Parts: sequence; C-alpha cells; structure tokens
Amino acid sequence: SGQKVCYGAFKHSCYKLAYFQDLSRRVGFQEARQACEIDGGALLSLESEAEQQLIENMLQNLTRSGSGISDGDFWIGLWRSGDGLATSSACPDLYQWADGSMSPFRNWYTDEPSCGSEACVVMYHQPTANPGLGGPYLYQWNDDRCNMKH
Repeated sequence: SGQKVCYGAFKHSCYKLAYFQDLSRRVGFQEARQACEIDGGALLSLESEAEQQLIENMLQNLTRSGSGISDGDFWIGLWRSGDGLATSSACPDLYQWADGSMSPFRNWYTDEPSCGSEACVVMYHQPTANPGLGGPYLYQWNDDRCNMKH
C-alpha cells in the first residue's frame, strides 16, 4: 500500500510513499527494494536539494494526515555493497544508488555515515526524538543496518 504522487518537474516524475505506523508492517532494506521493483519502480534516488525538499513536503503531508505524530524512518535507495573499506575514510564514497543513478547529492546527518556494519540508508523521521548534535532527526540521512525494519 502507499500513496502515489506525480510531478512533471523532476527526473523521477512519480513517487510512492508507504508509511506504516504499525511496526509489524515495516520491512528491511531488501524487502523494501523488492516491493518497489515489483511495483515497477525503485527505492528513491535523490538528485538535488530541490527534490529533497519536495520529498520532505510530501512526508510532512503524509504523516500529518495520519493518526497523530509518530516516529518511523524511511528507506531510500542509497546503500553500500560489501564491507571491504567500511571502516576507512573512503567509506562515504562507497555508497551507491540502487537504481544505478550517479547523483552525487547527499544529505547526511552530522557524523554520518558511520559505516561499519551499517550499509543501507534511511531518511530520518523521528519528530518525537530530542534533537542531537545535528538538530532534529528529520529528513537527514543515516546509514543503518539493512535488516532493520523501516
């Protein structure tokens, strides 16, 4: 399930957002990626600040229309395969878009990516969390373990 919205101004003209307040319906990165592919799409590749802002606005509208504010990060299509250089300073450069996009745009939260065993990327959506060093945990990116449920 999810809400599909289309715009003509971006390379990706249609977006489908799925937001599950029910924790049992949330899925890991590969499950989310497969669900998108079955639906004829791909996990989101963000290519500019303008597209990032569009998605933020869509998420605000989607979560506001639900039953109250709740936390729940969103998978995006950025990930790091393998772990050969995961702890080196080159780690941030190892992330790639699942759809093959070459966009260099990044919106990492302060001190991210942390790398190590975290190789899949979420867009933060934690409106009830106390702000950290990088401010509120809203819409910046964080690498997370791929088996986490979002």
